[in-house]
Amino acid sequence: MTRSTKKDPRDETDTSLIERFRSSDHPAVSLGRDLVWVALVVGGIALLLFLVFGTWPAVVTIESGSMLPEMQIGDLVFVAAPDRFGSLVTAEEGAGIGHTSFGHPGDVIIFRPNGNEQVHPIIHRAIIWIDSDTAASELGLENTDGGIITKGDNNPVIDQVTIHPGLGRIEPVRDEWIIGKAVFRIPLIGYLPLNIWKFAAVVVAIIIIQELIASRRRRSEER
Repeated sequence: MTRSTKKDPRDETDTSLIERFRSSDHPAVSLGRDLVWVALVVGGIALLLFLVFGTWPAVVTIESGSMLPEMQIGDLVFVAAPDRFGSLVTAEEGAGIGHTSFGHPGDVIIFRPNGNEQVHPIIHRAIIWIDSDTAASELGLENTDGGIITKGDNNPVIDQVTIHPGLGRIEPVRDEWIIGKAVFRIPLIGYLPLNIWKFAAVVVAIIIIQELIASRRRRSEER
């Protein structure tokens, strides 16, 4: 005796909804389909960057001139985990072994000043590792575990003698504050993330206009 099988009505409903979403000519559905496609592409690119570079965010935009001339305002910089593609190297170490990054010895790192996640990360060059005693005796920084001294290539002084608005004196950078190290840059492309909401609005507007034009054309053909 064979057992009859019944299809779950919900499966047919789900399949029907998916098929209608894929094939519908309704402007709102077409717009939704395009937006889903854009989201999938962007998400796929973000996942790929994370898998390759091992950190998030995997790209940052240069917003100041502190790293001139090697990094210009508006450059898009790709960021890798500190231990990806080799260990992190300071300028002091780089001068001894011939390791350079963006035109000078040592790696350029992206870090959260004083470990604060509420302020914008800083992208500056790692200069030298110091311990807590050196930080206290040479910089006057008490109650610190030491870390990396950093400096913008275009700045006259190291970060650790400057005051960050809302944070006070910038401390030597601890390992857990480091987001990653700069790998390479693409000139000017960073202006896109800086104006992402304006760009997104333009893209959505273009999609809507295209769908309206296509819808009117279909209606004219049907007539």
